[in-house]
Amino acid sequence: MSLRLPPPVIAAAALAAQRALARGREPTRASTLAATAVGVGSAALGAGAVLRFHARGTTLDPVHVGASTLVVNGPNYVTRNPMYLALAGALTSYAIWRRTPLAALPVAAFLVAIDRLQVPVEEAVLHERFGAEYERYVATTPRWLGWP
Repeated sequence: MSLRLPPPVIAAAALAAQRALARGREPTRASTLAATAVGVGSAALGAGAVLRFHARGTTLDPVHVGASTLVVNGPNYVTRNPMYLALAGALTSYAIWRRTPLAALPVAAFLVAIDRLQVPVEEAVLHERFGAEYERYVATTPRWLGWP
C-alpha cells in the first residue's frame, strides 16, 4: 500500500507555497472583491457536494475510499470532483487576492497532484463498486469541467 496524503494536506502545502510566492504583494479593493467572488463560488460548490454526500450517507474520506453510494446529482452533476475543484477554487481565490500570477503555480501543482495521484484511485474503486452505473456517469459528467 502506497502512502497518499489527504487532499486537504496537499491543498495546505499549496497554500503555504502561495504565501511564500506572494510575499510583499498586498491585496487591493478590486483584488479583494474578485477573490471574494471566486471564494464564495468555490465554498458553495464544496459545501453543496459535502451536503449531498451526507444526505446520501456516503463517506467523505479520500484516503480510505469506501463509497457506499454513487452521488451523481447536485454539484456532482457538473463535475465528478466538486470538492477538489472547490479546494482549487479557494487556492485560486488566494492568488487573485494577493495579485500575483506566481501564486497560480501551486494551484496547478495541486490539480496535477490530485488528478494523477488521488482521482485514479477513487475512480478505480467506484468502477469496481458501481460498474455500469459508474461508466454511464463517467460518459456524461466530466472529471473536472467541460465536456466528458
